[in-house]
Amino acid sequence: MDYKNAGVDIEAGYKSVELMKEHIKGTMRPEVLTNIGGFSGAFSMEAFKNMEKPTLVSGTDGVGTKLKLAFILDKHDTVGIDCVAMCVNDIACAGGEPLFFLDYIACGKNEPEKIAKIVSGVAEGCKQSGAALIGGETAEMPGFYPVDEYDLAGFAVGVVDEKDLITGKDIKAGDTLIGIASSGVHSNGFSLVRKVFKMTEEALNTYYDSLGKTLGEALIAPTKIYVKALRSVKEAGVKIKGCSHITGGGFYENIPRMLPDGVRAVVKKDSYEVPAIFKMLSTDGDIAEEMMYNTFNMGVGMVLAVDSGDAEKTIEAIKAAGEEAFVLGTVEAGEKGVTLC
Repeated sequence: MDYKNAGVDIEAGYKSVELMKEHIKGTMRPEVLTNIGGFSGAFSMEAFKNMEKPTLVSGTDGVGTKLKLAFILDKHDTVGIDCVAMCVNDIACAGGEPLFFLDYIACGKNEPEKIAKIVSGVAEGCKQSGAALIGGETAEMPGFYPVDEYDLAGFAVGVVDEKDLITGKDIKAGDTLIGIASSGVHSNGFSLVRKVFKMTEEALNTYYDSLGKTLGEALIAPTKIYVKALRSVKEAGVKIKGCSHITGGGFYENIPRMLPDGVRAVVKKDSYEVPAIFKMLSTDGDIAEEMMYNTFNMGVGMVLAVDSGDAEKTIEAIKAAGEEAFVLGTVEAGEKGVTLC
């Protein structure tokens, strides 16, 4: 008896690391001091010593049950983008610049080519956000996960000068809410999605004119990474007073997280076109409107609060970074919360 007979293939692990390296090297930053394969990743803070009060910000998350679609479609090269996005978007919400990322993959059987595809997506997400992929872990866990399934999670660290932290404390009545478009469902609400739609290869490969693609393509579209868009707003000289990443809990849970006491967000539902995938979900699942906005991003991946005089400049900066933006609503005096009208 040996480890391989017990279900853990050490040689496959070595091969996975070798296949990953070609993807990882494209994410490197000059601050990275170590190579992949060591026991830890080292990252120099020398470049940030001129900040008045350099402050670390961090985020950790996973992809959730969206992975079930990857298993059915046998498509594993985009879920890594989702994993990075869920972490770095939260860092960007605080005004931070993502510095480095680490991933964790747990699987029932280590198939090096599949693991490399997953990591290729992680590397792409790191490139989009400017973060270095400086380490990670692939755990082969036979008997714990089915042989053809895996879980994926990650952890990111960023930096911001303390004076530039986005806290929401200065948001006041009269400020404008700016929405940045999502790419679809992103990585939240998939337990409900999987109840509404049949999770079969045939169903997911069905083309819909309203979507302009197959159902599977619409659902597995990777989460938008908003780091460059928020950096563009900052470089345009706009002060972002508050920022909310619309994830699990939709509008009702996430927007109030950026608000101080005494104000509420008033969101105009007709200020943008809700993507077709959400209309399908609502109709096919007979889901009430309030539940839709309390579960999904409804086409808005990020909400910013800015001074009303900066609204146009903010939208222009976001569009210059390649993202779609629009005035989503306003901030009014009242009990902290969200009103949709």
